[in-house]
Amino acid sequence: MIVAEIKPFEEIKDMLKDYKKVLIVGCGSCVTVCLSGGERQVELLASALRMARKIEGNEITVGERTILRQCDPEFIDQIKDEATQYEAILSMACGAGIQGIAKRFGSITALPAMNTRFIGVSDGQGKWVEVCVACGDCILYKTGGICPVARCAKSLINGPCGGSQGGLCEVSRDNPCVWEEIYSRLLKLNLLHFLKEISPARTRPVHPRKVVREDLRLKEEQTKGV
Repeated sequence: MIVAEIKPFEEIKDMLKDYKKVLIVGCGSCVTVCLSGGERQVELLASALRMARKIEGNEITVGERTILRQCDPEFIDQIKDEATQYEAILSMACGAGIQGIAKRFGSITALPAMNTRFIGVSDGQGKWVEVCVACGDCILYKTGGICPVARCAKSLINGPCGGSQGGLCEVSRDNPCVWEEIYSRLLKLNLLHFLKEISPARTRPVHPRKVVREDLRLKEEQTKGV
């Protein structure tokens, strides 16, 4: 999932200082799962904003909506009628979500309530860890399902550096050396031969990247080259 966390309240309040009518839009996917931008969080933030602005003598009208996904236009369209009633939309989705909102409603200011952190998984109650950087060249079949690009502090892809000690990363002693974990996993799976292969140096991808599935596109879009 994409893991994101809500911005400090004072930062959000400052972003909204010039607006009187704001629609807060939550996302029912990743940020709901990581308990940061779902329906409940929308309710809490809306209540806090109303209270803070009332205390300041600068009251604000705050609308609340949560849609299944903010990264797909068809779901964003569910709020098209009410969105026009507000001066700004405060998105509680990841960076992809708020950009979807901004693109769909070009005449309405879109503001981020969240800081997007990483692609990760749950590692216990209230804890999420990064496991993928969306590099576009997955090598997990060579590393026992453990990603060195995301989990090695130096993103090394041909084995560990010389600084790890006692199975711990030299950059942060709170983290295990991922290459020691990879070695142990490959040993268990009888796949140590992969460690003898040298992976070529990687180049930084050119942004923005895109994926196009011609078999899924509409014929008129293919003709126009959209």
